[in-house]
Amino acid sequence: MATANGAVENGQPDRKPPALPRPIRNLEVKFTKIFINNEWHESKSGKKFATCNPSTREQICEVEEGDKPDVDKAVEAAQVAFQRGSPWRRLDALSRGRLLHQLADLVERDRATLAALETMDTGKPFLHAFFIDLEGCIRTLRLIKSSSTKS
Repeated sequence: MATANGAVENGQPDRKPPALPRPIRNLEVKFTKIFINNEWHESKSGKKFATCNPSTREQICEVEEGDKPDVDKAVEAAQVAFQRGSPWRRLDALSRGRLLHQLADLVERDRATLAALETMDTGKPFLHAFFIDLEGCIRTLRLIKSSSTKS
């Protein structure tokens, strides 16, 4: 329930749903490599696979096909990130929360593009991707952010 000043009872701002944008057509996929340790990599095997729009059966792009060596590299990078003394471990809860908030802001800013990409990749309706999937992503990031600042 909203208060007179526009805040809801739980202290969160009263957010109106975003206006409905038109679906973006003919998006170019810019990143097709594997993202590990803040860098884009080709797969160790060099294999790629085509990803197609299930609604049109048109090929969207070819992406790197990750195998066990790629997974091992990602797991190793994650383990290093959580070692005592690492830059991530040295970040306090407030700083981590700020990063999550920035990520939520970026997802919100690029919501129409992300929804269009999800629609191309999965064939799901644009409205579902825009209002359900990405709204859930944004809310989850903000919820985790608010939890991280209470530690």
